[in-house]
Amino acid sequence: MTTARGERQYRQYCGLAAALDAVGERWTLLIVRELLLGPRRYTELLADLPGIGTNLLADRLKKLCAAGILERSGPAYRLGPAGEGLREPVLALSKWGVSLLGEPDPGMVTRPHWALLAVQAMADAGRLPEAAETYEFTVDEERFHVSVDHGVLTTARGPAESAVLRIRTDATTFVRIGAGAIGPFEALATGKLAFTGDPEAVVRCSTVLGLLGRPGSSGPG
Repeated sequence: MTTARGERQYRQYCGLAAALDAVGERWTLLIVRELLLGPRRYTELLADLPGIGTNLLADRLKKLCAAGILERSGPAYRLGPAGEGLREPVLALSKWGVSLLGEPDPGMVTRPHWALLAVQAMADAGRLPEAAETYEFTVDEERFHVSVDHGVLTTARGPAESAVLRIRTDATTFVRIGAGAIGPFEALATGKLAFTGDPEAVVRCSTVLGLLGRPGSSGPG
């Protein structure tokens, strides 16, 4: 069915169909992805959604605000109450989608802040419930850190005051590691990834991120 505004609806009395009526249009969930880390201005969204087009972005933002999924906050947009309810589903879908990634095609883009979202999707402090420490990541120019505290995980943008491990890499390599296209220790060996800090923390961090047990993921030696 198509509404008077030209919007297609499934007309099915089903939660999934209702969700897709609200956020199933192309680009919609990627707009939500951009706002999971906090408010963004229109120009920032346009820059980090290459290919969307300014008119289409304006249309999607208008519809999402009308649905309560987004809100205007001064010159920026942020997740509304309904949008916050999408956080866990979007991260879960992102985690599932990582398994579909292969090597990036020429011309494909990535952004450093997507690395933090990838960590939020992949990480599970319950894999190392005895740990209480912080890992800092610098992905291109973006810096963020992950803390584990006896099964509880928190992530934040910016540098860590203290970290047992500080990792530096580029956005494409980070995504390739998450996708299993390259193991973390393979990335270390080839110079795509560097670290300072406790060498044993590399294994612990890889455990929290669920990276061990894959091809190329075994530790050195």
